[in-house]
Amino acid sequence: MSIVSEFREFIARGNVIDLAVGVIIGAAFNNIVKSLVDQVIMPPIGYLAGGIDFSRYQWVLREDNPDTKAVELVAIQYGAFLNTVIQFLIVAWAVFMLVKLINFIRREQDKETGADAKPTLSPTDALLTEIRDLMRAQQGLEPVTPPKPKPPGRGRSK
Repeated sequence: MSIVSEFREFIARGNVIDLAVGVIIGAAFNNIVKSLVDQVIMPPIGYLAGGIDFSRYQWVLREDNPDTKAVELVAIQYGAFLNTVIQFLIVAWAVFMLVKLINFIRREQDKETGADAKPTLSPTDALLTEIRDLMRAQQGLEPVTPPKPKPPGRGRSK
């Protein structure tokens, strides 16, 4: 298999395409949140705090020399950092709410399909369980209760 065809097969997988779509949407969402924080949330907070523009807050470590063309200002810009923290909290809240919504939808689907019902073992698993119990009985041991199988539809798809 050539490297080009192998790469094409890799890209055509559903998981890779889903990941790419998620990254693109995430980048666009980041721009929306940045605009929300910088242009909607922080101006009223600054206004209520006496007309303060938080993005311009900084601790100056070395002043800029007006006699030179080079920018020599060295500063810790904690106001911009505060804006970034608020952006992160908004994104984290949105992701939390999205996961909460997905979990709610899954629970509703499980209720409709009856996923809480006791799943049956496949014929192979039933036979292996019977063999195990017979071997334990021959050794004078108690049979082992079978492990609970995982509900279908929660694993990764290939």
